Amino acid sequence: MKKIRHVFCSYSFRMRTMVFGDIHGAYRALEQLLEEVKPTAGDKLVFLGDYVDGWPQSAQVIELLLQLSQQFECVFLMGNHDLWCRDWLNSKQASPAWLQNKGDTTIASYGQYNQETLDRHVHFFNQLKDYYVDGSNRLYIHAGFTSMDGPEHEASHDTCFNDRTLIELVVCMNEDLSSEHPFYPKRLKLFREIYIGHTPTLRYGITEPLHKANLWDMDTGVSKGGKLSAMDVDSKQIWQSQRVEELYASQS
Repeated sequence: MKKIRHVFCSYSFRMRTMVFGDIHGAYRALEQLLEEVKPTAGDKLVFLGDYVDGWPQSAQVIELLLQLSQQFECVFLMGNHDLWCRDWLNSKQASPAWLQNKGDTTIASYGQYNQETLDRHVHFFNQLKDYYVDGSNRLYIHAGFTSMDGPEHEASHDTCFNDRTLIELVVCMNEDLSSEHPFYPKRLKLFREIYIGHTPTLRYGITEPLHKANLWDMDTGVSKGGKLSAMDVDSKQIWQSQRVEELYASQS
């Protein structure tokens, strides 16, 4: 496996918070995107989950994320695919639902790794967060939440990994609806901004991160052959990899 290149250590005078969309085993896309983003020692990297399942390098993605955590401040969230993978790593029992959702590609990617590596990966998955709220009241969560009081009040945190009602609500909103309007969704008022993955923007014919109201959907369709995306949450600068289908064309 390639080491992280020194180009990532260039100088910057502003500490950035950068959020990354779903990766789904696309190690090549993540590596390419990091070379564009060029994180520095003061930056915070927030990953929205679904690191595995789909493209053939899921285990390699986790290795790269572990390297990043040694060099930068990283926040790793749990996605629904990561939950399946965590259960398999802990029990060696693969759920039928996971296998039907490309879990077999993740299992295959672990074929070359020894027990020491597996133990490190188990620890990684066991430490993933359900959601994260930063000091500027920005929520980062894999899928969404349904409680009017926020994700900490969900009856089951599985909602954090599987909800699509939040993105469906936002895309149906009237563009002119002010946050001061009585019909403005109460869930959105809880946070300055909300960053999610889980639902590919390709569903809505969009190839870049989707922005509506105060919500950003960062899943730009890696699992469907689209691009991997990252964004500086302050400047709103967006970086994208090549289409993953192009990066893995020789293996498709």
